[in-house]
Order: sequence, then structure tokens, then C-alpha cells
Amino acid sequence: MRDMKKVFVENQKEKFEKGGMSRRQFITSMVAAGVAMPTVLGMADSVLAATPKKGGKLRHATGYGGTTDTIDPSTSTNGFTQNVIYTRGNHLTEVGQDGKLRGELAESFEPDQEAKNWAFNLRKDVTFHNGKTLTADDVIATFNIHRGEDTKSAAKGLVTAVKDIKKDGDNRVIFELEDGNSDFPFIVSDYHFMIMASDGSGNVDVTAKDNSTGGYALGNHESGVRASFKRNPNYWKENSAHFDEVEILSVVDPTARQSAMLNGDVDIADSIDPKTVGLMARVPTVEILETTGTQHYTFPMRLDVEPFGNLDLRLALKYAIDRDELVEKILLGHGVAGNDIPVNGSMPFFNDSIAQRTYDPEKAAEHYKKSGHSGPIQLSVADAAFAGAVDAGQLIAASAKKAGIEIELVREPNDGYWSNVWNKKGWCACYWGGRPTQDWMYSSAYTADNTWNDTAWRDTPAAKRFNELVVSARAETDEAERGVLYGEAQQLLHDDGGAIVAMWANYIMAHSKKLAHGPDVAANWENDGNKISERWWFA
Repeated sequence: MRDMKKVFVENQKEKFEKGGMSRRQFITSMVAAGVAMPTVLGMADSVLAATPKKGGKLRHATGYGGTTDTIDPSTSTNGFTQNVIYTRGNHLTEVGQDGKLRGELAESFEPDQEAKNWAFNLRKDVTFHNGKTLTADDVIATFNIHRGEDTKSAAKGLVTAVKDIKKDGDNRVIFELEDGNSDFPFIVSDYHFMIMASDGSGNVDVTAKDNSTGGYALGNHESGVRASFKRNPNYWKENSAHFDEVEILSVVDPTARQSAMLNGDVDIADSIDPKTVGLMARVPTVEILETTGTQHYTFPMRLDVEPFGNLDLRLALKYAIDRDELVEKILLGHGVAGNDIPVNGSMPFFNDSIAQRTYDPEKAAEHYKKSGHSGPIQLSVADAAFAGAVDAGQLIAASAKKAGIEIELVREPNDGYWSNVWNKKGWCACYWGGRPTQDWMYSSAYTADNTWNDTAWRDTPAAKRFNELVVSARAETDEAERGVLYGEAQQLLHDDGGAIVAMWANYIMAHSKKLAHGPDVAANWENDGNKISERWWFA
């Protein structure tokens, strides 16, 4: 027989959580049931802290942003613009706080038997901030922005396999793919694919502030400075978007971000430098939140910029980096060494048989000699890439020197780093938030058709084979065979690719203890999947 007192307590807690009784009524009922007063008070405080409340202004200092940022989702390149997208808009699907994929604007989705046609059933009565009702036409018009030869979308490579998009009534959209893709519902959750209102003629104004459906309406937007929002009173998603206002501030300098948090000028600061975690954790008003996920720090070498087209030179630099030292001195243990592939054991079909590449100055010197190169090699760094990137560059230069390789460190300005340095200069520091699946990660940054292929790894025999493997694995329904294909793809990246994946870094943020959140915190991106604005509240 169930403990009746326990049942009563749980029922009262549920009533209290849902607002069915006041704090005083809850305490009185618990004491009457024989629960000790200290226990009751702790229980009441716990319930109140876990119950979302409306109100207040969230001030978020993020370590990303630049003066060339726009509100066009298709050109988003950093964590600031991604945060803006998730604050103001929605997607067909989303990765939840538990790491599982679920429908967002699509209440359901299903494939045909070969996963070549995917149907998404849209929610009804969802309205944009401009008052327009969401229909299939808006979804089609939004995705067409990212398709075609002339598109400027950074996500073009994710939808090159889409042959056609058509509607089946006002609330059903069907994507026809070139080949089967079991991961396609993950792809449409990519932040670039924020659904926007169309004008009835198949066009979308990507510069409009009111063409999104999210929990907050975008107000003021200053590129590289701040973005402000007010809660959408007609938000379709229940029990979400609890703040009255949200302000996202671009504070690229790690010290300035830390000071803003410690001084109480902001409520949350992301991308905390591991060197300051201990100091900030001692502050009574601040809480440190650390999650492990798919974030990794890289040093991409562009094969279309000399001397990085030379395989022996790439291998020399890969062996010349002391990854364990970087994890120890840059991450201070808040992460693990990378192995020059952008996927890890958190993703399906990971090949764990590839030997970890370690620091080997003798091998580095051997490959460097075979490359025929001489003279300094420039490495561009800025802490805009990740906290500690400049220090990491200095450590790399020191470890490479022991192999007879001279690295000239170029300290770039933080402002404009993502528009002027990354994906342009031959060798630089970079971060990737990662993706939940291998296909999504490869299609974002490593396939030949993607503008974010920051290593320009496209034309070597290994790169061509890699692209064939990605297409084949995407359509493969046999899981064992799919694992074989992905295993070969990872090996090719490891052996021939231009990316030095040096470290897998934990997400570290600091926030006011006045902030509260649910039991799970998403790790697909930092900042609870960059949805703190929607998911958190003031206790």
C-alpha cells in the first residue's frame, strides 16, 4: 500500500507548484500533516525556485559579436547573432534541454520509407510579430533563401540535397531530397533556418525586425554592441519566455565580461575564461555552470593559401602541437585533447579506433623537412576566437620551435575577426559549437559545397572521397554500414584534412544566483542551447 502521507505531500507540492495555493497555505497543510517546520520551509523554497515566474529584465553579456553583424539569419556567423535568432524566432524543430530532437513550429514530422521525402505538419494559429499567421508558404519562402547558386547563406551546404519544397495545404510542407537522409529533421533546426514571414509572393524581407514568431520581439539592434527585446504577449509556446525584457550585450573581451558579471552589471556572462572560474566561484552572488558538449577549438589551415596545400606541412604542424599542454594551460582541465576530427563520442557512429595524435617533435621535424618549406609560418589569433586563443598561439609557437618550425604569431583585433580573418587568412584560431550529428557537422564546415569550409579542403583525392562518403552515409539505412562509412570519413579528415582540432572545451558560464532554470541544461550550444531567454527566469 502506498504511503498516504507521502501521497498527500506530493499532491500538495503539485498544487503549490501550479499556483493552486499560497506559500502560507502550503506550509500550514504540511505542518498539519506532521512534517517538521525546517523541512517544510526548505520544501517551499525549493518549489518556489523551480516554478517559473514572469518579469524582470535579463542582461546577458556574450563573448561574441562584431560590427558587421546583421539580423539576417542566413548570414549569422557567431554566438551573438545565433543568440539573437533563438531569442526572436523559431524553427521547424529544436533540440530540447534533454538533448533530444522535438518539433517546434512543426508539431510533427515523418519520412517516407526511404527518408527521401519529409513531411512537416505545422502548428496552427502561430502568428508572427507583425500579426501574420504562419503558413506553409512562409516555410517554403524561408528555405528558398538558402537555396540556389546566388545565395549568400552560410547554410547553403545543408540544403543542397533538397530537390524541391512544396506544400500540401496551408499547414503541411514536404521536402523532397536527392537521396534519403535520416538526419534531416536535425538539419532544419539549424539556427540559420529561422522561419520568417513571406509577403505572399514568395519573398522574405530578411532585414525586417517583426518577421519572426519567437518569445521576444526585437527592438533596438546595434551591430557588435547590443540587441534589446520585449516579451511577445502572444507567444504560442506555453510556459516559456518569462522575462519582460532581454538585452544581449557583445562583450568580446574576457576580462570586461568577468567585470560586468562581478559588478552586477549583467545577470549572465558566457564563455568564461577557465583561469577565472575559481575566482568567480567564490563570489556569493555568482554561480558557475559548466556543461560538456560538442564545442571544440580549432586552428584551420586553408589548403588554397600557401604553404598549407602541402600535406607534409599540414602533418608537421599537427604533430608540432602539444594538445595536452593546451588542455592543461588554456582550459585548465575543463576539456579534453582533440584528434583533428570535429566529432566525438557524443555523436552516433563515432569511430573510436583512430589513434590519438600526440605531440611528437621528431615526426613534426621529419614531415617539415619533407615539405621543403623554410621560413616563418603565420598564425593569426585573437581572443575573439575563444578565451585564451592568444596564449594558445604562444604555446603552439613554443612547441613547434622544438621541431625546428618557426611560427610567427599575428595578433588580430577582436573586432572584425570573423569577417576579416576567419575563413580568409591561411591559418587562424577558431571555435565551433559543434552539431549533434556527424552529417550536420560535416555539412556545416567540411563538405565541398559549403562556404564555411574554412580549410578549403575540397580537391585532394581524400577530400573527394570524403564527400562521396558523406552523401552515401546520409542515405544509408543499415546502421552497421553507416558506421563503416563514417569511420572512413573520420580517418580521411584525420590524415589529410586541414583542420587542427586541438581541444574539446566545456561550456562555462557565470550567472546570478537570482536566475533559475529547469533540471536539464542543453549542451548542443552554450547558454542552454542559446535559449536562456526562453527557458530561464528570475526566482
